[in-house]
Amino acid sequence: MAHQSDLIAENIEGYLKAQEEKSMLRFITCGSVDDGKSTLIGRLLYDSKMIFEDQLGALEADSKKMGTQGQEIDFALLVDGLAAEREQGITIDVAYRYFSTDKRKFIVADTPGHEQYTRNMATGASTADLAILLIDARKGVLTQTRRHSFIASLLGIKHVVLAVNKMDLVGYDEAVLNSIEAEYREFAKDFGFTDITSIPLSALKGDNILTNSDSTPWYTGPSLMQHLESVQVEDAAQSGNFRMSVQWVNRPNLDFRGFSGTIASGTVRPGDAIKVLPSARESTVKSIVTYDGELDMAVAGEAVTITLNDEVDISRGDIIAGKDHPPEVADQFEANIIWMAEDALLPGRPYLIKTGNQTVPGQITDLKHKVNVNTLERTAAKSLALNEIGVCNISLDKRIAFEAYGDVPELGSFIIVDRLTNSTVGVGMISFALRRASNIHWQALDVDKTVRAEMKNQRPAVLWFTGLSGSGKSTIANVVEQRLFARGRHTYILDGDNVRHGLNQDLGFTDADRVENIRRVGEVAKLMVDAGLVVMTSFISPFRAERRMVHDLMDDGEFIEVYVDTPIEVCAARDPKGLYKKAKAGEIKNFTGYDSPYEEPERADIHVNTDKQNVEECADKIIAYLEEHGYLNA
Repeated sequence: MAHQSDLIAENIEGYLKAQEEKSMLRFITCGSVDDGKSTLIGRLLYDSKMIFEDQLGALEADSKKMGTQGQEIDFALLVDGLAAEREQGITIDVAYRYFSTDKRKFIVADTPGHEQYTRNMATGASTADLAILLIDARKGVLTQTRRHSFIASLLGIKHVVLAVNKMDLVGYDEAVLNSIEAEYREFAKDFGFTDITSIPLSALKGDNILTNSDSTPWYTGPSLMQHLESVQVEDAAQSGNFRMSVQWVNRPNLDFRGFSGTIASGTVRPGDAIKVLPSARESTVKSIVTYDGELDMAVAGEAVTITLNDEVDISRGDIIAGKDHPPEVADQFEANIIWMAEDALLPGRPYLIKTGNQTVPGQITDLKHKVNVNTLERTAAKSLALNEIGVCNISLDKRIAFEAYGDVPELGSFIIVDRLTNSTVGVGMISFALRRASNIHWQALDVDKTVRAEMKNQRPAVLWFTGLSGSGKSTIANVVEQRLFARGRHTYILDGDNVRHGLNQDLGFTDADRVENIRRVGEVAKLMVDAGLVVMTSFISPFRAERRMVHDLMDDGEFIEVYVDTPIEVCAARDPKGLYKKAKAGEIKNFTGYDSPYEEPERADIHVNTDKQNVEECADKIIAYLEEHGYLNA
């Protein structure tokens, strides 16, 4: 099978030692659809003799059955393993392949060219040292060429091979290569690539793949394989400051306590002074432990267990760093985000931010702009759609230690997780901390929420009325407040219409504006609860995520969800503001229940139905709940 099969048979230990000492290059192939990425990888594997005989036999049979090259071998089928990929002739998912030569080991990721799979391309690029950017010689630089180049630069790739493929279809014309190279270099001049190497190719015919082709006598540079074997990829991680994210606190017995993880950057030795972040506790390294024994030194990329000379409280997700050059600690950042979900990113909506070995609740507080990857123009936006890229401010519920992504990718990257579905919806790269936020602290006050509530002889809470327009939320809230007021209770109503006359007058009714509307109201309600009040809010608040966000702002027992459950047909028949009539006529856009969804509460604290109960009965049920749960102390 391989170029070293004889050595494997004669001296397996020698073969394994030779493999261990080789350097590793991780690279991706990217570009527009039908540029020949999968064919190129298949050709590399075939020509470097990295295909088993049974694989070759299967490839020949598949090529005849579903290939695109007639009776010839279709090398793309080596990589496009999914049935849908073979049927459609396109790459959908990222395909990883390993191969090696006498000089180097390689892991290659073949990424999709279709725009709808841009998120898959970003996944493949996240671990790559080099990008092979394929361009069809007949088509030149296309939209996806620009998109993938921008993402590659965003993810820190410094080395690019501009592989101008299908040169056989343009008569191996040197002028075509020169024109494409000039256009590309002008476009990518600000991307921060260390080098861009242009190579004319025909992946199908094998020109300039392993060796230089007679078809391009004018080309004097290296073949693709020669370049991959010789390109010098900087190992900045090993030369950086020591950083290790704790993955596991290792306590096999009472006499041993170590902290396990993979070193993200730098080196560490026994005796080194360290600082643990975010706690800022200090100690020194006692030993570096591995399965094979203790080490005198460990470097970036190695998985080790570190023991310390002092008892230091360290948890999963904490960062162990060199004492003299620790990373920053913050809870608010500016970051680049690539959005990967069908549902748009909405600033203000709560998400889970997973960075390193910890998951922290947080939210995108501000979408500063999104980037038009074709022109690199920055445009204002209120949300990010699938595959869009934006620059955002992010706020976390607690401070974390971090590095800028460009310095230590392992400590500067994160994924965004939807709190309801637990699906990954975006990836991000931290640029820097929003330092001004680090200087803002809670001011201690002598008169607190407990004292204010005792003076009012009540338990503060927010009654969050949610339901469709016309369901009766405001009417019921008004009656409940009248009854509480008659009892001498201290209350306030935040009504959806009233709030939009002042605090939220700048907001419309898009999904993004609805999220911001509820975020602001939630913050105001929190302040009123802190003042010891019983607050009633009357808002459609159509999304569960935002109601959950307000719930999480409050202390336990302070958020009471009241679902005013009324069928939309009944609401439309009432139509107190004439909104349903206008929505049905198409005069109102983003109207809840028609072209904007309403997500019913899954477990409301109080459930009333104005189709079956009158307003007084609904108010009775709410007052009874407050009495039963001790909110109205006599």
